Amino acid sequence: MTDPSTTTRSRSRRAATAAWIGSALEYYDFFIYGTAAALVFNRIFFPASAPATGTLLALASFGVGYLARPLGAFVLGHIGDRFGRKRVLLLTVLLMGVATVAVGCLPTYRQIGITAPALLVALRLLQGFSAAGEQAGANSMSMEHAPQHRRAYFASFTLSGTQAGQILATAIFLPVAAMPEPQLLAWGWRIPFWLSGLVVVVGLVIRSRLDETPVFEESVARSGKRELPVLALFRDHWADVLRVTAAAIISAVQTIFTVYALSYAVNTVGLARTPILWVGILANVVALAAIPLWAALSDRVGRKPVFIAGSLGCGVLMFAYLWSLSVGDYALIFLVGVVLFGIVYSAPNGIWPAFYGEMFSARVRLSGTAIGTQIGFTLAGFAPSIASAIGPTRQDWIQVAVFTALICVVNAIAVATARETHRVPTGELGRARSRSDRDPEPAGA
Repeated sequence: MTDPSTTTRSRSRRAATAAWIGSALEYYDFFIYGTAAALVFNRIFFPASAPATGTLLALASFGVGYLARPLGAFVLGHIGDRFGRKRVLLLTVLLMGVATVAVGCLPTYRQIGITAPALLVALRLLQGFSAAGEQAGANSMSMEHAPQHRRAYFASFTLSGTQAGQILATAIFLPVAAMPEPQLLAWGWRIPFWLSGLVVVVGLVIRSRLDETPVFEESVARSGKRELPVLALFRDHWADVLRVTAAAIISAVQTIFTVYALSYAVNTVGLARTPILWVGILANVVALAAIPLWAALSDRVGRKPVFIAGSLGCGVLMFAYLWSLSVGDYALIFLVGVVLFGIVYSAPNGIWPAFYGEMFSARVRLSGTAIGTQIGFTLAGFAPSIASAIGPTRQDWIQVAVFTALICVVNAIAVATARETHRVPTGELGRARSRSDRDPEPAGA
């Protein structure tokens, strides 16, 4: 006879592994766009503009992908809460892969004029739509399969996968960025996007083998499908949606570090591309180890203290990182960059997959997490454009650092107002506020 605890551990590991691999592949697609926007899109899709304006437009096209995230959160959140976590995970990897391969096939501005950047923006919107359901679906799947006392640890594998995707995306661009500029601008930049075709196949195979979570199946059996999840969400959990939205803007640290700081270092300060790309790679390698460790710590001491300490630490360290870029000290850039993004940012980044999901009942968890985070991520997605506008010259880095610090303070305040949930049983999460879970229809109704 099979030991139930052995079955639970097996499902937990399988869900966490699938979340890690799937998120790595999915976010490889998403991050190669940001790297290309910082390095080459200003010259191949926006060459008619002045150099500074072209850079601003290229970074804005990166941010545009976040505009589709709230819509994607509503649609994909509904699918995930109504029909299951597995279906939404299959759909997101397919949408992301198709959009990314298509970017690599686009003609340039010199070939078809204004239609080229218009198509680029349209495909970026499709990427954003897909990404809206990716993390929320993978987080819900991992968290609901996890042992109750290790939810943050297992859910953190989604974010470890995201970091791995960023490592892969940046590593792919290392040899591409080192190409002679004529070849880079002519065809070299397309290679990372074409490789996304493999992502679709691998992602679909991995996710097709997942089991639906028992918590979701129990919730459907108890409450049925009599009510749209989004209606129950905004009736019972509207305050938590707002709280998650305000907390999720901490992701601006990531977009400023990976997109604005790269563009600032290369295009404004004039630093070499390759060393700055290596900063991101090393920081993400460190984050692969730091994320599950921070998550495991939060399983012991609580989500809020670890989350808030990490957020405020990011606000302080951004001053040191941007200053190190402005003076061109490569040793300091590597040291501060790895500590900021690899270690300190990993605290909130590793905890939020469980912490946000724990605010909602299973019946609305995917919708609540997706909608709250994606609205916050949308705001954060434009942080590089705002930073570029308020800090256009080498001497203006301090304005960008202050801007980032204020975002970190807002995040810390939002987290401080939340309930501590690390010891609440999985089946009871969000139930006190969820009328649809408290009052199921009688059998046969």
